[in-house]
Amino acid sequence: MTDNPDTLPQLKLTNQICHALYSATNALVRAYRPLLEPLDLTYPQYLVMLALWEEDSVPIRHLVHHTRLDSGTLTPILKRLEQKGLLIRGRADTDERRKTITLTEEGHSLREQAISVPAALVSQTDMTAEQALELKALAETLYQQLQKSAK
Repeated sequence: MTDNPDTLPQLKLTNQICHALYSATNALVRAYRPLLEPLDLTYPQYLVMLALWEEDSVPIRHLVHHTRLDSGTLTPILKRLEQKGLLIRGRADTDERRKTITLTEEGHSLREQAISVPAALVSQTDMTAEQALELKALAETLYQQLQKSAK
């Protein structure tokens, strides 16, 4: 097939930033799958665990902000992690209406098993540390700018 001369460059799929990011994200999540399988975690569950390993015993709204998962997405993830015995959804001491998420002993110990995951993922790419940091910075900039324009 040849390129359609009537196609405007701004409407070509190959020129779309969103398509490159979407494809890369899907490939990244697929690459994580075999690394997270021994931990019995999905990629979204891994994000939640990463956030809790950084800061434990936090309100759900903190996890919404930190993971960038909305509460409708986060709630079933938290329920599943609780069923696995990795965390407890409890009431905040200061306000019984608010839920606090706290890691269990098993949730804390899973961190040790997860330590090798980032390096194992990096080994699947030919990116230098500088390239990876630059990509992350550009993605963060894009995220922040889109968040601002959405308000």
